[in-house]
Amino acid sequence: MTSQPTSQNSDTLPILQVAVPVPLPGCFDYLALADAPVPVVGARVRVMFGRRKLVGMVMTHGRGSELPQSRIKPILEVLDSSPLIDASLLGLLQWAADYYQYPLGEVIASALPKTLRQGQPAELKPRHRGLPAPCESLGSGPALNAEQQQAVAAVSSHWGRFQGFLLEGITGSGKTEVYLHLAQAALAQGKQVLVLVPEIALTPQLVARFRERLPTPVAVMHSALSDGDRHCAWLLARSGEAGVIIGTRSAVFVPWARPGLIIVDEEHDPSLKQHEGFRYHARDLAMLRGHRESVPVLLGSATPSLESLANVQRGQYQRVRLPARAGGAELPRIELLDLRRRFLDEGLAEPLLERMQKHLQQQGQVLLFLNRRGFAPALLCHDCGWVADCRRCDARMTWHARAARLRCHHCGYECSPPPRCPACDSALAPQGEGTQRIEAALQRHFPDYPVVRIDRDSTSRKGSLEDALAEIRSGHYRILVGTQMLAKGHDFPDVTLAAVLDADQGLFSSDFRAIERLAQTIVQVAGRAGRGERRGEVMVQTHQPDHPLLRSLIAGGYARFAEVLLEERRMAQLPPYASLALLRAEATEAHWPQAFLSEAYQLLAAQGDARVQLWGPAPAPMERRAGRYRAQLLIQAEQRAPLQAVLRQCLPQLGTLETARRVRWSLDVDPADLH
Repeated sequence: MTSQPTSQNSDTLPILQVAVPVPLPGCFDYLALADAPVPVVGARVRVMFGRRKLVGMVMTHGRGSELPQSRIKPILEVLDSSPLIDASLLGLLQWAADYYQYPLGEVIASALPKTLRQGQPAELKPRHRGLPAPCESLGSGPALNAEQQQAVAAVSSHWGRFQGFLLEGITGSGKTEVYLHLAQAALAQGKQVLVLVPEIALTPQLVARFRERLPTPVAVMHSALSDGDRHCAWLLARSGEAGVIIGTRSAVFVPWARPGLIIVDEEHDPSLKQHEGFRYHARDLAMLRGHRESVPVLLGSATPSLESLANVQRGQYQRVRLPARAGGAELPRIELLDLRRRFLDEGLAEPLLERMQKHLQQQGQVLLFLNRRGFAPALLCHDCGWVADCRRCDARMTWHARAARLRCHHCGYECSPPPRCPACDSALAPQGEGTQRIEAALQRHFPDYPVVRIDRDSTSRKGSLEDALAEIRSGHYRILVGTQMLAKGHDFPDVTLAAVLDADQGLFSSDFRAIERLAQTIVQVAGRAGRGERRGEVMVQTHQPDHPLLRSLIAGGYARFAEVLLEERRMAQLPPYASLALLRAEATEAHWPQAFLSEAYQLLAAQGDARVQLWGPAPAPMERRAGRYRAQLLIQAEQRAPLQAVLRQCLPQLGTLETARRVRWSLDVDPADLH
């Protein structure tokens, strides 16, 4: 049980408070071993929890307990003679557990590699010791322009103290060069650099550039690594042997010996938010970590999140701008292609096909973006209207033609298609377009130009993404089609035409963040074009060419669009001008999530804080997923403090509600989406 400090006789064994990875709040009391050194705070210990042996973390010791010593179990084993995690990082994890309302033991476990969670020694194997630098002679890279120099100078003036910076640089403006020069400066002072990226797909090219330019081992942290590689990278960062650590969101918890600089690349990207379990946001925790460890934090993006722009307005972040493309390249021209009353050949309008032919004949590459993988998003009967729906979700099955399978992209269920319509025995046909269908259409239209598709299906084999990107840069592939994996952060200097094939997906979503993400996607896709010597062109296919926010984006750029959307958010009292939490529940029967959330509503409302508003309960936008019915309750407040106070008061009681045992429930503080 969780204990409160009480008096303790001097002749009793020290009592340790241990964070154990179980779905329960607080720490648990254990006795230190007799005739053995008391484990230090931040060390791992092996303990019995019920009938299981678990690895926990010592949080405090020397305190009393509400329980008599005869009822307190001793620890089984001390695994570390010195702190595995230092006091600063341990404090950050405690803060995160409190803010995101998640069990401390599980938060700490999520910050450790699997090997260390299992109790393996925190030791490097001999073959990983003393890693040499990437190369002997390092290139200096291109000379910085005036704006890049100003950005480097601004951040460099804050070595050894915290300041949040937003590096707002248009696509192709050379943000990575700023990162590299700052990293060089930090390393020259004997400091380490932590770089966070949102996607694994962005990691290899960034790692390659850092290894080419910096005289230090670079530790890499992401989920595709083996357990052994993650173990080694974590310890290389902790020991200080790796001067640079590059990783996805979980790398925000990597320990380091000599804190120097934190960089968050593509800070607007929703992938920086964890969507399952411990639902933290790596960007926000990076900023807090910088504050706690007295290092500057640099957020970089061509399309900054509205949260970061609002923090600039409040004076919490200092903004530095890169308004021009490095090397003098011009920004591409963007035009809306009105699809109304136009014939579409597999989702491709004739003006787009004509423009593609022109660019291909002029030796350019063409990039097409569609955020739907598979061949077609639906398989249907034209005679009676039957549609192949997922039997476990409120969603249609996606037709994957090459595999001849129907797959649900929400729950993973797949099956063979029926040979004929089950309702009327007519022929079935694919409806709509996915990346596979676009790929086939492009091969038919442009048989002389190699086409490559970049999505989760085409890059599932290890190393396939890196191979495809290398072939693109070599010029072998002339037409590129793909999902978000293709649109983010890549530098393809020969791409002269980029197109968004369906801009309407985000215009009418129930999620208030959808329009912001659509604008960011359009700008990011546009940013792939014209990065070389030739000016690029961008075409955006839409049935809504008069939509005011689309018009604002095209006419005034992302900055003007963000101003308009920020004002809308302010008037609607939505983030970043309000704080949200989303209480979700799911069960195999539709009644129970609503029943649980209704009880939760009464519990929250009973707190009587008029500053906290409750919306719902209501079915989730996709009510049934993976065979379970889902509902949600939105909790809103203008300020974080009252929201946190109500959550802290009520959360322990939610598990005691009569309906709680009938559902799975979770709380998402600062949700990135409302689905």
